[in-house]
Amino acid sequence: MQIVVPAGFDEPDRVSGGNVYDQRLAAALSDTGVGVDVHPVGSRWPRPTRDDLAGLDRLLRSLPDGDPVVIDGLIASCSPEVVVPAANRLQIVALIHLPLGVPPAGIPSGSRAELADHQRDEAAVLNSVAGVITTSRWTRGQLLDQYRLDPDRVVVAPPGVNPAAIAPGSPGGGQLLCVAPVTRLKGLDLLCEALIDCRDLSWQLQCVGSLHHDPQFVQEFRDRLSTQGLADRVTLAGVCSGQELDLAYRHADLLVLPSRLETWGMVATEALAHGLPVLVSEVGGLPEAVGRTEQGPPGLLVPVDRSAWATALRTWLTQPPLRTELRRRALVRRETLGTWDDTVRQVLTCPVLGHPPSGLQTAEGTA
Repeated sequence: MQIVVPAGFDEPDRVSGGNVYDQRLAAALSDTGVGVDVHPVGSRWPRPTRDDLAGLDRLLRSLPDGDPVVIDGLIASCSPEVVVPAANRLQIVALIHLPLGVPPAGIPSGSRAELADHQRDEAAVLNSVAGVITTSRWTRGQLLDQYRLDPDRVVVAPPGVNPAAIAPGSPGGGQLLCVAPVTRLKGLDLLCEALIDCRDLSWQLQCVGSLHHDPQFVQEFRDRLSTQGLADRVTLAGVCSGQELDLAYRHADLLVLPSRLETWGMVATEALAHGLPVLVSEVGGLPEAVGRTEQGPPGLLVPVDRSAWATALRTWLTQPPLRTELRRRALVRRETLGTWDDTVRQVLTCPVLGHPPSGLQTAEGTA
């Protein structure tokens, strides 16, 4: 199987849900006996240069007729001039993390003309390829509604999660953790305002994520905290991975993710793998990722609204019984999270990509 990904997808300073998914999917496929060749290509997706498109074209032309090729949607959706002709010769599957034709709520997403261009290009690609993989049911629904695709061609393969040590939590519940780039799309401005409304309470926030996506926004975020006297209560740690990120989860009481759009939200399931409750925006695929227990969700899901976020934070920080209950639910949800083997199983249900290897367990037993 060929997998085409953005160049730099495995670089530590380019951490994103899509890049992590691509890395772990390739590794999990290899672990289960599927032969995988990974091809990093281009550098400016989703606004490719001529060189980016030429490099993608050369790669696809070099592959044998009939080869199954999974192309990351960040590449495929903006390259119809290359992907559509190649789809006549190759068995192409588009792996859609974030549909380019679905704008995030609450922030400008470019001109109407640019959005229309994205929608036109994405429609052309998705209607030409042999199959489509999405990372959530929410995304699948968006694509089916937007582009009227054949439902039988669209497979859902949610991200898995690795086992993790349980976060013990603290009595006061005031150690807050946000794992996301410091950007407006991830809602850090919303979180900042909500925390200002809760300045009378005891809390500390650690932000783990890139500070380079939008330097102007980062500076505005710092300035706002400083003018409100909260700079010493917020740590901007930058990108963390491996043991450092694991420790951040284990030292936290609550994951906060105020995103304006998430097609899944891998950091939410990573937090739950540590038994850590979550406070997230009720958008996109986040409710799906957070999931439910018999007693309710293992966290708080709120609208993208300053007042709602401030109320939710205050509720968490001032109600010990609620914290205890949500921690209990998080531990229950921890036991039901999917693995990367589950992700591989779902990916391989795409008819173009074949069937699970003989050693891979399926929901019905051994394949």
